[in-house]
Amino acid sequence: MINSSFNIGDVIFTLIFALLIVLFFVSFALFIMSWSKNRKRNTQRDIDLEKKLDRIIELLEKKE
Repeated sequence: MINSSFNIGDVIFTLIFALLIVLFFVSFALFIMSWSKNRKRNTQRDIDLEKKLDRIIELLEKKE
């Protein structure tokens, strides 16, 4: 019989722990990328809204 110095339970536990660490970093990277895309989209939306408000102000000033 082969004499090994490690237990199969220890190996499984180590693999699961390593996979959880990898999963954490992948999830964190995806979160940061998603947040960055949403921030860029919101910035463009704010610029468009500012332009519309400036146009409304111009129209109201002409009306006076």
